[in-house]
Amino acid sequence: MDPTSDLLTRGVANIIPSKDELEKVLHSDRKLNVYLGIDTTAPHLHLGHAVNLRKLKILVELGHHVTFLIGDFTTRVGDNSDKDSERPILTEAEIDANWQTYKSQAEKILDFSRVTLRRNSEWLAKLTFGDVLKLCQNFTLNDYISREIMKTKLAKGISVRLDEVLYPIMQGYDSWFMDTDIQIGAADQTFNMQAGRTLQKRLRNKESFILVNQYLTGTDGRKMSKSWGNAVWLDDSPNDMYGKVMSIKDELIDEYFLLATNISGPATSKPMDSKKTLAHQIVLELQGASAADSAQSYFERTIQNKEMPLERPVHHFDSPPTYIQALVQSGLAGSNSEARRLYEQKGVRFEGQVVTDYQKPMTSLGTISVGSTKFVDVKW
Repeated sequence: MDPTSDLLTRGVANIIPSKDELEKVLHSDRKLNVYLGIDTTAPHLHLGHAVNLRKLKILVELGHHVTFLIGDFTTRVGDNSDKDSERPILTEAEIDANWQTYKSQAEKILDFSRVTLRRNSEWLAKLTFGDVLKLCQNFTLNDYISREIMKTKLAKGISVRLDEVLYPIMQGYDSWFMDTDIQIGAADQTFNMQAGRTLQKRLRNKESFILVNQYLTGTDGRKMSKSWGNAVWLDDSPNDMYGKVMSIKDELIDEYFLLATNISGPATSKPMDSKKTLAHQIVLELQGASAADSAQSYFERTIQNKEMPLERPVHHFDSPPTYIQALVQSGLAGSNSEARRLYEQKGVRFEGQVVTDYQKPMTSLGTISVGSTKFVDVKW
């Protein structure tokens, strides 16, 4: 497929103001300023972010000026566009720690020798209160609270902090400051990206564009999110990545081929075969052919043939741990809360049996596993 056609059609939900106008600009000799921004609310990027990163890659190959923007300052507020509750307020240390590996993760798709990496604290932190007032005069509260999600929150009595109202203005200023021609994002970002179009038009009398991409559904059936524990992370191991893709519902196979790969789905009516092709392709594109072949072999041995992997990591304890301690201290879970969630979802087994009472101490040595791809031998 022609790169421009692929850019404008594959997985695209909307183009503002129109596909025809953007296509005309793309076929001109003009070099465009393009950006994608990602807030640093978690230390990982996921397969849903890759949908937008692939669009950036096409625009790089077409010769445009592309910026990968780390939203370290906007994260201080947190965008609530797709959440029915307040986002937790992160400390500056947490924000700073979260984005440190974003570049190495995005490099699985982007060539950063041809992409500009920036953080929006470079300019947002320098605004005076007077500057903020002037920016606010370009928008109305009516526009903000007329959004369906905000009407729902207010009707339910859910708190909307005043700083959250400033979030679209902050993102809009990102677009204006970088003199953006094209903003790229998912559907939940449409309102915020429109703020950028507004500032470009009013302050620079310049028309700009929004390329809105479809959501990728997460492993639990909701939109893939950094906050919901339903993501295939770009820095997952090949085995974990392959296994997570194999766990998606059959009805999501076509969506994943469209949004998470560069190919079309295979012509087969067997979901297992299609899903194995899908999982192999996703790992191949992000981690290479050798990793994809190895992950598929691992899956076939351990899941399809129900063999426990012969080589398993071992974690030694000084005394018998509780099951939740075993999970966290062995590295199978990142925190106590994540461990509890895994246990409550019946996703943890000891010697093949589902663990339900995760607070009690372990009474024997053995293998603890999370899902179908993570195993640790517990000893003391």
